[in-house]
Amino acid sequence: MAKLWGKAEENMGFVPNVFKAQAYNGEQFLAWWRYFNLLVNKEGHLSNADREFLAVVVSNLNRCTYCCISHGAALREYSGDARMADLVAVNWRQAGLDERRQAMAAYAEKLTLHPAEVTQADLQPLREVGLDDHEILELVQVVGMFNMTNRVSTAIGMVPNEEYHSQGRP
Repeated sequence: MAKLWGKAEENMGFVPNVFKAQAYNGEQFLAWWRYFNLLVNKEGHLSNADREFLAVVVSNLNRCTYCCISHGAALREYSGDARMADLVAVNWRQAGLDERRQAMAAYAEKLTLHPAEVTQADLQPLREVGLDDHEILELVQVVGMFNMTNRVSTAIGMVPNEEYHSQGRP
């Protein structure tokens, strides 16, 4: 944990509160972090901006303050579009998204709010906007990760670091 905290301090200039809050169960936190890092903090089939976009959409739907703020900051940085990121954090439908991101957000919303109603047919709009099977699977995994993470963050009352509020703003 100390090594991870030091790396965060070095790269970000602060230790994210998620690290501090979950340090009580270090082994479980590190297992979660390894999967989170593998899924979100790497080059993948989706861009970093796309993965952070999905994180913000899901976190808004779940009303997870910590993740809306922290991943909203990352979305501002990766997208270079603070206005869009802020709008997505409130209501993705009013963010003026292109068709691809609209389809991604609509799928993320259904999987988040109505998972028992999701069918294979719900994948078709994603294919129609050009997502392939690798991208679709990664999208599903990111949505699943953030649904779980949002619940843990909300349940233990994590508060966003102050530094996130100014991050990625001109």
